Amino acid sequence: MVNSTSDAKVLLALESSCDETAAAIIDDQLRVLSSVVATQDELHQRFGGVVPEIASRAHLENLLPVIDEALTRSGKSLEDLSAIAVMTEPGLVGSLLVGLTAAKTLALVTDRPLVTVNHIHAHLFACQMEADEDIFPAMGLVVSGGHTNLYDCRSATEFELVGSTIDDAAGEAFDKAAAILGLPYPGGPFISRVAEKGDPKAFRFPRTFIKDERLAFSFSGIKTAIRYTALGQPGSKEPVPDLNEQRIADLAASFQEAVVDVLISKCRQAAERYGRTTLCIGGGVAANLRFRERLAELASQTGYRIVIAPPSLCTDNAAMAAIAWKLLEEGKVAALDADVVPGLVRLKQ
Repeated sequence: MVNSTSDAKVLLALESSCDETAAAIIDDQLRVLSSVVATQDELHQRFGGVVPEIASRAHLENLLPVIDEALTRSGKSLEDLSAIAVMTEPGLVGSLLVGLTAAKTLALVTDRPLVTVNHIHAHLFACQMEADEDIFPAMGLVVSGGHTNLYDCRSATEFELVGSTIDDAAGEAFDKAAAILGLPYPGGPFISRVAEKGDPKAFRFPRTFIKDERLAFSFSGIKTAIRYTALGQPGSKEPVPDLNEQRIADLAASFQEAVVDVLISKCRQAAERYGRTTLCIGGGVAANLRFRERLAELASQTGYRIVIAPPSLCTDNAAMAAIAWKLLEEGKVAALDADVVPGLVRLKQ
């Protein structure tokens, strides 16, 4: 990123859309002066997924300390801020409201403009922060615990949803597969780690829609397939092999390869359809090592420029809300009666 100057403007960004409470101080050259993230993994681990009520309460407890820490690390104060940015969509309604209420309050007491940010768009903008130069127009894929969405990114702030999952997101499928295999939550990193010792061709799992013309994803089938392969089908009298270390590794590797096959195929299909030669990839699953390897292979085969968000900006964070500077340039300031837009983003197929 470009080095900041002593007179650079700075904004405070807040993120509380799901189970990460985050704050960041970012200057107008997109330099991250501080980024603080309080995770809730331990709170949700025993449930195997995020419990909305628990997440909201944790945000209430964590948000002010996280803001204070972000300001302290950056050497800035509230008086130094030029704007307040906050993620307001999509996500869990209670969690989003915690962040928005704090942002509105800060904007009001500091008399600074409020900028509302789309969390998914911010994941794609994180790719530009990594590239340190304009990468748009591009085809964008956000692949996370809640979303597996394709966007035609016409500019740094113009995103058209052109494809999405019709059921589970890829990250959600990773979590469920990990639970089936007895691996900890969140499942993505553990599946990736165990898969390194496995054979990706040991089991042939479904690759739904891989040859379909629709820019659609579906991961419910592979979730069912790995369950039946690992634990056996209900009512079946066939013996099921023990889930020993090698079998778990083979199942994890085969599962991962199937998911990655679909993601790579749909990225290529979308880029060809919309005539894009740049692909930007964001979201938690973008940190998966096998996915990154396959993206590098895709770039070699096609000549596409592929920009992946850095690992620190793949999982939920506030630094990627640097897109707020672009929104400010376009005069997109929110009113203090702004509301959240909860839920998941899905394209009607």
